[in-house]
Amino acid sequence: MRRVVAQMGVSLDGYFEGPDGDISWHRVDEEMLTHINQELAAMSAFLFGRVTYEQMEAFWPTADQDPDSAPTTVEFAGIWRTMPKVVYSRTLATAGDNATVVPDVVPDEVRALQAQPGGDMVLGGAALGAAFRRHDLIDEYRLYVNPVLLGRGHLLFGPGETPTDLRLVETRTFGNGVVLLRHERPR
Repeated sequence: MRRVVAQMGVSLDGYFEGPDGDISWHRVDEEMLTHINQELAAMSAFLFGRVTYEQMEAFWPTADQDPDSAPTTVEFAGIWRTMPKVVYSRTLATAGDNATVVPDVVPDEVRALQAQPGGDMVLGGAALGAAFRRHDLIDEYRLYVNPVLLGRGHLLFGPGETPTDLRLVETRTFGNGVVLLRHERPR
């Protein structure tokens, strides 16, 4: 059974993005992108909300066409183009290549996706993550904690969310100071 893996960058004080959607503080370097590419190569689908999808779609489909692109950028661009994408949106009518638009998170539909063969599915976006969490559909959290305090922005986990017990399965420190915290949901 495919699992849903929430994989996101976060500031030390818990923000997914800064004011006005700023993510320039994310410290993604070659070491991290090599690691992320290895993780994503084993996945079977991207599950994104509209905003995250549009940010990714604006850059990655052609990122490897720049002759100065790093090998890790070229590799991720290939992963992006070939990986099936499910975009959760009530406002987006169509999406780019290899993408399907779904209006709502319906637990039975997500469980049907999980029952299909293939690798785990990566979930991105704070609002979509909150919807999946409300329905208890996240099996694993991979949080890349960036060594920066933002003080304001969009929190990854909002107030009033119910407690969720998790089990730490991995930590990893990158040379740029980012720390991966990988937690699984005991099932």
